[in-house]
Amino acid sequence: MRSPPLQQGIPTSPQGFVSQYGETLISVATTAVLFLVAFVLIYLVGRFVLVRLVKGALDARGYDPKVVNLGGTVARGLALFAAVSLAATIAGFGTVLAAFATLLGALSLAVGFAAQDLLANFAAGVFILKDDPFGIGDWIEWPSGDGTKSGVVQDIGLRVTKLKTFDNELITVPNSELADNAVTNPVADDELRIPFTFGIGYEDDIEQAKEIIVQEAATVDGLKGEPEPDVILTELADSYVGLTARAYIADPDRGKYVHALSAWVQAVKERFDAEGIDMPYPYTELIGGIDVSQPDDAQQARADD
Repeated sequence: MRSPPLQQGIPTSPQGFVSQYGETLISVATTAVLFLVAFVLIYLVGRFVLVRLVKGALDARGYDPKVVNLGGTVARGLALFAAVSLAATIAGFGTVLAAFATLLGALSLAVGFAAQDLLANFAAGVFILKDDPFGIGDWIEWPSGDGTKSGVVQDIGLRVTKLKTFDNELITVPNSELADNAVTNPVADDELRIPFTFGIGYEDDIEQAKEIIVQEAATVDGLKGEPEPDVILTELADSYVGLTARAYIADPDRGKYVHALSAWVQAVKERFDAEGIDMPYPYTELIGGIDVSQPDDAQQARADD
């Protein structure tokens, strides 16, 4: 019986296989080793140099440690991308690199459309960390859809910022909401001015009321003596004369602000009462009369029917 002929082109011995594919295998192995060695060397050198340069530059400019760490992370990513690109070029993977770039571009476009809000919050977080409009522990206020919100900053992330309200509730705010709106930071400086409008009667002595307000401010713990509190007449309302007083509080935070203001207002109210100075409140007086008439007999008969 005849044996089937061997398929042409396939070597039947190790020697034949080596002679036919040896050069190709050596070329592939050489290219792979060249790529791997080039990638490792370029990545290690690039990461060491680039990360140190970026973090050193940011640290020298006095940026927040979170911004410095973020810069280091971005630098490592750039070093990785550069190492892959240069190693592929050195190894002769031009076609593979072009295909990889095309795939990466299409993937980035798809991810960008699918995660627009996520990317917007990430970019806003980077700008918040860079611009430093507020820090951890600051009391801030910002406009929201249902009015002005406020809270104490607990953590600033790259996507969200966590704040604790004055009712001890923890809220998570997307960074884009804080970056796209006007944020008020009352405690950005070392002192904060406390304004309050006191109302007195039209018959009361304005200068006497001003002196009482300034004197009582000096008795409140937390209010600074310098700059001195001042009082100006700001309003002639329907039922009172408005005196707006302003005093400064040192090392402000929300708790100190509220307690100092409360103590000041209470002290002024008690002093006004003792000195006979009125603090009137709005009221409305209705005048006139109502006429009531009795129906005649014809109208009463129609009503009965």
